[in-house]
Amino acid sequence: MTDVIIVGGASIDIQGFSRNKLIYRDSNIGSLNISLGGVGRNIGENLVKLGVSTKLISVIGDDIYGKEIFDEANSTGLDMKDSLILKGKDTSTYLSITDERGDMALAISSMDIYDNMNVEFIEKKRDIIEDAKICIVDTNIPKEVIEYMVFNFKNVKFFLDTVSTAKTAKVKDIIGSFNTIKPNKLEVEILTGIKILSNDDLVKSANYLHDKGVNGVFITLGKDGVFYSDGAIRGRIESPNIEIINATGAGDAFVAALAYGYLNNIDIEETARIGMAASVIALSHKNTINPNMSIEKIKFIMEEIVRC
Repeated sequence: MTDVIIVGGASIDIQGFSRNKLIYRDSNIGSLNISLGGVGRNIGENLVKLGVSTKLISVIGDDIYGKEIFDEANSTGLDMKDSLILKGKDTSTYLSITDERGDMALAISSMDIYDNMNVEFIEKKRDIIEDAKICIVDTNIPKEVIEYMVFNFKNVKFFLDTVSTAKTAKVKDIIGSFNTIKPNKLEVEILTGIKILSNDDLVKSANYLHDKGVNGVFITLGKDGVFYSDGAIRGRIESPNIEIINATGAGDAFVAALAYGYLNNIDIEETARIGMAASVIALSHKNTINPNMSIEKIKFIMEEIVRC
C-alpha cells in the first residue's frame, strides 16, 4: 500500500532573483535558476525525503523537461508510473520573479497541459487512490476531476492544497469534502467569504470550514506565521525571523509535513510546528526543494525555533 497518492501538477520552475529592489518595466540585475517544480511534484518529493512512500499522478509532455521530471522521480523514489505522458505536448512551466528580500513578486504559469487529465483517466486510477492512506489534491487539475474524485472515491482522506487565489474558486462549493486544507489568508477569504482582519476572523473562518466538514484547517499568514484549528484545539505559531532565499516551495513543504503528521498520529499543534519547520528549510535554499529536507533536519529546526 502506498501511504500517499498525490493528484496534481509537475512542472519546470524558472526563477529570477533580483539583486536589488525590483524596477518594473526595466531589466533588473540578478541571477536565474531552473529547477523541477509543480505543487504536486514538490509535495511528493518532500514526502519522499521524509520517508513516506508516495505516488504522484500528474500530466507531463514527452519533451526534455518531461523526461527530466520523470528521471528525477525515479532517482528520488517518487513513483510517477501512473502519470499521463502526452506526445507532442510541452510540459508545464512556471516562471517567477523574486525580489531582493526573497519574496515572490510576480509569476506566470503555463499549465494548459493539465486540462488533458479527465474523468475517464482518473476513474482508471480509482483502485490505487482508494487504497492509499491519504490523497493530496492540488487545484492545478480540472475542476470536474476533483469533483469526481471526492464524490465517487470511497473512504479516502482527501487533503487539499489550494495553490493560488485564481484556482481556489474551483473547490469553494465542495470544500467540505476535504479532511485537511492549507489555504493562505487570501484563499480562505475566497473559500469562506469572511474578510480576515483579526484573529477573531481567523477563528470565524475556521469554524465556517469545520461546519462544512473540514477537520484540519491550517491558514498560512506569511511573515505572521500560521493559524491552525481542528474544531477543539486552535492556535497560532509565529514565523521565525530568517533570511529567505526562495519562497516558492515553502507552502508545498508545509503540506508534506501535514501529511506526515497525520500518518504518524501527531496532534494538530505539533503538526503545525513541523509544518513551520519544513517551510523554514524550504525557504533557506535556492531550489524549490531543499535537498537537505529530512525529518532529522525538521526536528533540529524545531529546537532552534523554540530557543528563539
